[in-house]
Amino acid sequence: MLWLLVLVLVCVCGGEAAPAADEVKFLPGLQKQPSFRQFSGYLTVADGKHLHYWLVESQHDPAADPLVLWLNGGPGCSSLDGLLTEHGPFLIQDDGMSLDYNPYSWNMIANVLYLESPVGVGFSYSDNQNYTTNDTEVSMNNFLALKEFLRLFPEFKKNELFLTGESYAGIYIPTLAERVMEDDSLNLQGVAVGNGMSSYEMNDNSLVFFAYYHGLLGSRLWAELQTFCCKDGKCDFFNNHNHNCSNSLAEVQYIVYSSGLNMYNLYAPCPGGHRPEISSDGRQLVIRDLGNSFINHQWSQLFNQKLRGMASLYQRVRLDPPLHQLHPSTLYLNDPYVKAALHISPKALDWVICSSEVNLKYGRLYMDVKKQYLKLLYAETYRILVYNGDVDMACNFMGDEWFVESLDQEVEVKRRPWTYTDRDGQQVGGFVKEFNNIAFLTVKGSGHMVPSDKPIAAFAMFSRFIKKQPY
Repeated sequence: MLWLLVLVLVCVCGGEAAPAADEVKFLPGLQKQPSFRQFSGYLTVADGKHLHYWLVESQHDPAADPLVLWLNGGPGCSSLDGLLTEHGPFLIQDDGMSLDYNPYSWNMIANVLYLESPVGVGFSYSDNQNYTTNDTEVSMNNFLALKEFLRLFPEFKKNELFLTGESYAGIYIPTLAERVMEDDSLNLQGVAVGNGMSSYEMNDNSLVFFAYYHGLLGSRLWAELQTFCCKDGKCDFFNNHNHNCSNSLAEVQYIVYSSGLNMYNLYAPCPGGHRPEISSDGRQLVIRDLGNSFINHQWSQLFNQKLRGMASLYQRVRLDPPLHQLHPSTLYLNDPYVKAALHISPKALDWVICSSEVNLKYGRLYMDVKKQYLKLLYAETYRILVYNGDVDMACNFMGDEWFVESLDQEVEVKRRPWTYTDRDGQQVGGFVKEFNNIAFLTVKGSGHMVPSDKPIAAFAMFSRFIKKQPY
């Protein structure tokens, strides 16, 4: 009987199942606890870095359904925002205490792993409290975290693996995929990036066209931009040293920031009804936004840093952190009962949507990720999707479409509408153009966070992507 007991203990404790200590048994805020399993804990990587993860198992067939990694961007923004406000199984309500089930959750058909990366973001922390990092270090730590996750959850090793994310994850995902594709133990099947930063130059150049085509600039300013920033039919709004061009671009920036627009969804009100405040002393641009928790951490910095012609006007950017405590997710995740349910370490910082410390200390090493995409495409085995909400100004659809076109892949399906069905019948979801192993897809009427703005369309797109169906 003793040998039988030993055998049982080996089977239970021998690493053949998820870590029991990380299972979330009771999640506050839900009227009814979920039927699927979920886990929250830490993945320890190099040099005492601890990345917080939250896994929600598939509501369909966890053993057979794909494993999908999701990363939000920033850099410095938490992937738990993706879980609680975009495509997670439960969505945070305005009271900051209650959760409602999401009928269009991506875990309806997949095991979704939300990773808070890099350290210093959300509940992820470092033993030495050093939160200076860069693109290369983050891609390595994300790779190590994924390997550690599969060590802890060996039951998912054979499942199809997809790497997904949005915004600055346009850098995170392809640089991570470059490492993952070289590891034969990982069953990588594809990558998907939503409203991603693929190329600073194309993103900045296309934004000015986007702003003009959407009626923001006016004919006088557009004529000046054409005169001072364009030559022989080609415009350079990214690295133009013409003083008059710089002045015109400064006016573009002033319009984008001072008019009260929501740059993450042109046709939506600014969150909270707050208008961004702009002040300038001639050398330093100060941007405050009381209602949007992302604006200070991504686009304001990208626009100022990378439109180099404006360097003479603005030497550096100071990003004032927004009032995070007003955000429902912040209230919920800092509740002590929620933190206990999620097994959050006492060493973790208070949760905020985006970390200004990580953002301001972050080293951006890649001006584009063309090399990474071409490496994936040359393998001819991975399914790649680049999708954009078409009214986002932070990472606009035109820049990403230019980027995909620049990869020079053979067109398989010409640009056409794609459709999905809701309670009103069949709807045009946007437009799609398919190349060899990569597709570019727009989501009509959506801003930067596609699953938040268009949850039904986003779920249809995601389902076709992981099931390798036509869009």
